[in-house]
Amino acid sequence: MKAQGEITRGTTNPNRLRRVDRWIAWWCGRALADAADPLVVDLGYGATPITAVELRARLLRVRPDVRVVGLEIDPARVAAAQPAADPPGLTFARGGFELAGLRPVVVRAFNVLRQYDESAVPAAWSTITTALAPGGWLIEGTCDELGRLGAWVALRAGSTVPTTLTLAAKLSTLESPATFAERLPKALIHRNIPGEPVYDLLRALDDGWRHAAPLAVFGPRQRWLDTVSRLRDAGWPVLDTHHRWRLGELTVPWPGTRP
Repeated sequence: MKAQGEITRGTTNPNRLRRVDRWIAWWCGRALADAADPLVVDLGYGATPITAVELRARLLRVRPDVRVVGLEIDPARVAAAQPAADPPGLTFARGGFELAGLRPVVVRAFNVLRQYDESAVPAAWSTITTALAPGGWLIEGTCDELGRLGAWVALRAGSTVPTTLTLAAKLSTLESPATFAERLPKALIHRNIPGEPVYDLLRALDDGWRHAAPLAVFGPRQRWLDTVSRLRDAGWPVLDTHHRWRLGELTVPWPGTRP
């Protein structure tokens, strides 16, 4: 099977994807727990295999027999990753959007589509979600180099329309929710303009953050909790709870942010 995709820059760092990994363990935990084969793909893991190694370690708490396969389209990166392999729990292979013929329960594709044209996103989503196991999930998004700021969408198996958009930040370094605009998934990053729902979302978050400024004396977490509460009270359909907000997360339905 021919690998579909292009070789990307491959930039990565230890713990860069810790926020999305933590969210995957929560959001996809039931799907992994119920799966006959708890297979997870780290698509486009980059120049080093560290993110795949970390993903497996974090998901072991959800499913002790989880299997993670790191896929890269660059054969040199696949070869370089082999010393980190720990079969059958962690392996590396060549593959792209077609997932090398695998049928995973979860695919994490981070900082991959950001390097493509926006027009390429729907086809990539379709190829990946078609290859998922029934009930599976594609988690696709971007983050900054240190993993302090990220945004991602979740798509169901067989779907080309995301169910949710999640924003996540290290609250102690968050200057303003407006900075999420820099890390929106490719499908949204060019839609952050007046008249688009994602623009309204970020603006509402930023307004709430400013109103909550007096709470900064109690720490950034209290300021963020108040900000998200204001967003929900203003009518935005927030899907998660205070437990997730405390981690610097916010998840909303995709229809509220759809281009």
